[in-house]
Amino acid sequence: MHRESIFLVGPMGAGKSTVGRFLADKLHYQFLDSDQVIEDKTGATIPMIFDIEGESGFRAREKAAIDDLTQQSEIVLATGGGAILNPENRKNLRSRGFVVYLKSSVDSLVQRTRHDRNRPLLQTENPEQVLRKLIEERGPLYEEVADLVIQTEQVSVHRVVKQILDKLAEQKII
Repeated sequence: MHRESIFLVGPMGAGKSTVGRFLADKLHYQFLDSDQVIEDKTGATIPMIFDIEGESGFRAREKAAIDDLTQQSEIVLATGGGAILNPENRKNLRSRGFVVYLKSSVDSLVQRTRHDRNRPLLQTENPEQVLRKLIEERGPLYEEVADLVIQTEQVSVHRVVKQILDKLAEQKII
């Protein structure tokens, strides 16, 4: 089992892409975002894929992307918030790299995502209720795959990255 890749999991708005870019830079790793990879491969935005293929179509594409991406070495991968719903994705994440769960409160997630129109599941009357439900459903799955849980609320990106780097060094992963 190789552990040199770092996989970031957590809900939308937790900071996976932002933290991932900084972490990859510090490690001199390539940063990849599974949603961006899917968009690049299909030539369509995530909302467009949801509109045309539904969530199940998107999840099938996501599963293929996660399988491919988790086989790469020395990457920092920001996964989509729902990637952990698929048991095979969870297995691949756990067995192919070091998984960091970026955890945040619903209130913080609402604030971070309130102006983002690129999140299909939040295009609803009550995005806060949706986020609460998603955290309730997905929280245990994030915990299940995580080698490390980092609270991102009221913590700077640099502090989060330092906490991750410290843990990676402590476990002799880097």
